[in-house]
Amino acid sequence: MNNSSSLLPPSGEGFLPGLAIDLVIFGFHENQLKILLLEYKNTGLFALPAGFIKNDENLNDAARRALTERTGLHDIYLEQYYVFGDVTRHDPTPLEAIMLGKGHVPPHDHWLLRRFVSVGYYALVDFTQAVPIPDLLSDQCEWHDLNNLPSLMLDHSTMVNKALQTLRDNLDHKLIGTNLLPETFTMGDLQTLYETILGEKLNRTSFQRKMLDLNILERLDKKWTGGAHKAPYLYRFKS
Repeated sequence: MNNSSSLLPPSGEGFLPGLAIDLVIFGFHENQLKILLLEYKNTGLFALPAGFIKNDENLNDAARRALTERTGLHDIYLEQYYVFGDVTRHDPTPLEAIMLGKGHVPPHDHWLLRRFVSVGYYALVDFTQAVPIPDLLSDQCEWHDLNNLPSLMLDHSTMVNKALQTLRDNLDHKLIGTNLLPETFTMGDLQTLYETILGEKLNRTSFQRKMLDLNILERLDKKWTGGAHKAPYLYRFKS
């Protein structure tokens, strides 16, 4: 993905044919849930970061490699959540426009213009540590507020919605060890994250009881700020 010889040869030599990876990369910052998008300025197109699988590469290893190439991060939470394989998702027009916008005139049988089945992964990353990096064909790689996304090419909006629903359905189990929060946080910080992901307000007492009953949190010292109000306890996820 990082040089023209690995991505642009019309034959797609060195990669598994017809199979791609698309990444929904979530970050949490200032009470907003964000995702990372690629922008192709000469076309007005936006897309999820993607990747391809080398002939001698494991699928999950290819997904981790693609994630590192776009964020500069290693050893972060990544999970496969769905496979998108409908015939109707195939449309070579956007990819052709992207390559033309970069000055490449693709032959009609270029491997990127063929039908692809895409394996969807979602990742949970530390917004403050990620360094968004465009791929060879994109102009920008930037964070976008999940509630204010631009129109996405192909079926990428469907991918985002499916990833978000998967995260919501498994929220209690998937926050352990993730990087959406700092290493230590208050119960209020955790509740705000839940509310942002779920898109709804939660009862404070019920939420705290639920979190403590899950036995996934370790309580630490109180968070003293110097103010007169009662200081909240800090927590971290158990190993």
